[in-house]
Amino acid sequence: MRRLALLPLSLLLISSAPFAAEPAQGSFQASQACEAFQSFRKGSNPGQVRLVPGTRYAIREVNGQSRQWYRIEVPGAGEPLRWVSADCGSAEGAGSPAAAPAPAKQSAQACNVAGQQDSYVLAITWQPGFCEHSQFKGRKPECEHLADGSLKVPNLTLHGLWPNRQSCGAHYGNCSDAPLQLSQETLEFVRPWMPNFYYETRFGSHEWEKHGTCQALDDDAYFREAATAVRTVNDSEIGRYVTANAGKTISRQEFYRKVEAAAGNDKADNNFTLLCEGSYLNEIRVRLPREFKAGGSVAELIGTPLPKRPAPSSKECRQEQIRIEAGGV
Repeated sequence: MRRLALLPLSLLLISSAPFAAEPAQGSFQASQACEAFQSFRKGSNPGQVRLVPGTRYAIREVNGQSRQWYRIEVPGAGEPLRWVSADCGSAEGAGSPAAAPAPAKQSAQACNVAGQQDSYVLAITWQPGFCEHSQFKGRKPECEHLADGSLKVPNLTLHGLWPNRQSCGAHYGNCSDAPLQLSQETLEFVRPWMPNFYYETRFGSHEWEKHGTCQALDDDAYFREAATAVRTVNDSEIGRYVTANAGKTISRQEFYRKVEAAAGNDKADNNFTLLCEGSYLNEIRVRLPREFKAGGSVAELIGTPLPKRPAPSSKECRQEQIRIEAGGV
């Protein structure tokens, strides 16, 4: 059974690589308003300090070879040296992930070779929550159309289907320069599940080039498979619990109970992570095996064996009551 009570962030992070800070220099440019922790293992943030998107901060330390956390200097904060997650922005200089040594027995080239994935992450968006509460910087036409009422998105949607190779960490991707060339039939099939395709294919091209080129399916089959995987979750009791509560709140514990019920396994909650912007649901991430089946049951989608612990994320929803944005539904 997943977390019967809210767990401190330290318990979510303790399963990651051992903490081994080392001095570093460089700069970190924030892309999100993430929390800046005095101790990321304890989740402590005196003064509730957050990064300012677009601002550069000086890097003072990194979390060893994994480069999952950076210690930066936040001017004006009571305790200015703060830890921030690597996925909250981009680093340049000696502290950047590119400066980290390649994992043992793993060539850098293998992290750009298609078909080497050992698992996937399915990133599912609650579109009204993303558009209303994330820093998308005005580059999402679907959000503009949600705001003016010309688009309705009452279902969960596709952010991406990401093949992973464990030995590459976060750097498995960009396996070819094959352009995205979706058929009209595929566009019509995917649009309800990836509404950006109603207006353009720029975001889809990004997802294809960075992630889709690293697996065996062609672009039409890849996006159909990804959309079908989202529909599998959306049409289950998991998705219905979220969508039926637009404009209200859901219980974090109840969400994970529904995951366990839908999959018929009390360990299945380790496959799912809820991500929030403040108190609002933004995304659901689902860990999938290399060979998964979309279009059937949740149990078939997540496959076996199941992970022993949930994937840590600095953006995981930590409150018990999670708000479900209603705008655009």
